[in-house]
Amino acid sequence: MSASIWDSPFSIVAYVVTAIAVFLSIFKYYLYITCGKITSSRNMEGKTVIVTGANSGIGKETARDLAKRGARVIMACRNMETAAKARDEIVKETGNNNVFLKKLDLSSQASIREFAADVLKTETKLDVLIHNAGFAETFKKSKSVDGIEFTMATNHYGPFLLTHLLIDLLKRSAPSRIVIVASELYRFASVDLNNLNPVNSLPGYLYYVSKCANIMFTRELARRLEGTNVTANCLHPGMIDSGIWRNVPFPLTIPMAVMKAFFKTNVEGAQTSLHLACSSEVEGISGKYFRDCKEAGLTAGISDMEKAKKLWEESVKMVKLTDKDPKI
Repeated sequence: MSASIWDSPFSIVAYVVTAIAVFLSIFKYYLYITCGKITSSRNMEGKTVIVTGANSGIGKETARDLAKRGARVIMACRNMETAAKARDEIVKETGNNNVFLKKLDLSSQASIREFAADVLKTETKLDVLIHNAGFAETFKKSKSVDGIEFTMATNHYGPFLLTHLLIDLLKRSAPSRIVIVASELYRFASVDLNNLNPVNSLPGYLYYVSKCANIMFTRELARRLEGTNVTANCLHPGMIDSGIWRNVPFPLTIPMAVMKAFFKTNVEGAQTSLHLACSSEVEGISGKYFRDCKEAGLTAGISDMEKAKKLWEESVKMVKLTDKDPKI
């Protein structure tokens, strides 16, 4: 009588490992075939687009694709050394010399104001503003130069201030678009309206909070822009193997290495940003949340417009908007 495969521990282990490998391969293939891809071949010549955080990751791939489409691309970056290399690479590959670098540190309100003033001085139009830059830290707590918790300063308050400072240019350029990179990770957090400068909270959690704030900001922004022909939409790019994870410490890097096998590439992660920036399909659509180039639903908690309005009002105070600044 022949022996069963279950009689040998080694056979059992081999069987289980093989089954897991097959399952993971099928899952990886499922993620690949369901990954959203921009279908529009729209030429962007004559369009001016700002992409924040365009020196690496999905921001760089977003800028690259826009340059291929002929757009005038402004790469707004904090690290000018890596940005210069990225810009040279994009220009060489695309043959588009209308790709420019401007210094922007979204954690600094002074830097944001300097950047906006420069844009208003050099640009006569702005067709698309893509808030792509993001910061994540796991445990290390820090504050911005303005005394604001660093993650919230970079991911929410920075884009909030920059949008205000450029809104008049966007209105003059209408139809124009504002695209905000959020995340499905918003589902694991909520914005504490009684503590909007959470300097003592765990930074890893605050990344999720900042993504909540991105969505709430988008929805209230869209409401306030009704009738202006300026749209605002946000998106989940997918889980991306990008620089956003570089601050994950050991030993969390071990499971992260396994998880990254199922992350999207930077090119794949840029698809929904490009869809919202370029596609005629979303012309006139505003205040929506997209995932894999399709509109997606939101939880009831994040959809509370009263909370979004309150966050807006408190954010105005945090970024120190004055009577001389543009209003939305």
